[in-house]
Amino acid sequence: MSEDPQSSEIYALLDDEYARAILTSTETTAKSAKELSDECNASLPTIYRRTERLIDCGLLEEQTKLEDEGHHHSVYKARLKRLTIELENNELTIDVEERPAEKMADRFTNMWGEI
Repeated sequence: MSEDPQSSEIYALLDDEYARAILTSTETTAKSAKELSDECNASLPTIYRRTERLIDCGLLEEQTKLEDEGHHHSVYKARLKRLTIELENNELTIDVEERPAEKMADRFTNMWGEI
């Protein structure tokens, strides 16, 4: 049985407790690495490694959040909406339904709203 590398990576990520915790924590609200570290009880390097893998698979997106005085930092938001695994003809297939990426105009409006 041969799997595409993307499916293998998704299976591996879903087997990881930190990756699952990041996805569930960021379902409705974008969060910083520090917030995720506190919520997931994981080190910052662990959070950064998992967020990078989740972003590479299209399950998480990185956004820039502006703070007072022009400072900014990254926050993360889940893109995964639904994941379906099927067994058919002796093969497992995975189908990932992602939430639409936030439009640039919406991000710009939200940025100005935070200022």
